Amino acid sequence: MSSTCTSVSTPRHDVDGYKAMLNDPALTPDRGLHVVRQGMSDPVALTVSALSLAISAVTAWLTLFRRGTVRMTQPTVIYFGPDLPRSGNETSLPKIYLRTLLFSTSKRGRVIESMHVSLERSETRQNFNIWVYGNDKLVRGSGLYVGATGVAANHHFLTPDDGSTFRFTCGRYVLRVHARLLGDSASIQLFSQELEIASTLAAQLEEPGVGLYFDWGPDSSRYHPHVEHRAPSPNPEQFLTALALGSSRK
Repeated sequence: MSSTCTSVSTPRHDVDGYKAMLNDPALTPDRGLHVVRQGMSDPVALTVSALSLAISAVTAWLTLFRRGTVRMTQPTVIYFGPDLPRSGNETSLPKIYLRTLLFSTSKRGRVIESMHVSLERSETRQNFNIWVYGNDKLVRGSGLYVGATGVAANHHFLTPDDGSTFRFTCGRYVLRVHARLLGDSASIQLFSQELEIASTLAAQLEEPGVGLYFDWGPDSSRYHPHVEHRAPSPNPEQFLTALALGSSRK
């Protein structure tokens, strides 16, 4: 019994092709790893681009489109008392004076059309709607632009000269500062503070030319009252000019 052995020969060109495939850099493991890494880097690049776009959009909104609002710092001093007489034969109007910094919460800033102060005691409420502000020079308040860096000034608020009378008497008061911003339909409250006038201080306020000052104490975080026999007006003539009073009323 004879057996036949059959040999299978591989063509030469197939062997050469297989060797060429092994030597091809595009098909080596390192090349495959590079392709995988390149595919993984695309989501990272997209994420970075998306974050950059989001930051640019937020920056544009904060600087160009956001209107923001106006805020004020804690006043360093608040004054209750009479204003200087407008003329020799007139009675002094009650006045509230304070010094503070007004600033805008947006880069574009806001414009204050008007400001006024309301003073509440029990069931009584009195508005001080005549607004005059400034430092070296006083002007009648209207159209004050407030930027992000703020505007520090003295603010004077007087009662309207409508024939009514108001006196600072003994009791606990709530002081509120309001502002009307350009483009808003209603006023906003900038500041609120409770202040008390003791009976001894109220008795001294009955004297002519006596004013009550509340100085802010940073350590105690409260206002300390004291009485002085003068009013906080830098120049009577300047104050009359700021109120736009004619020469007939001088």
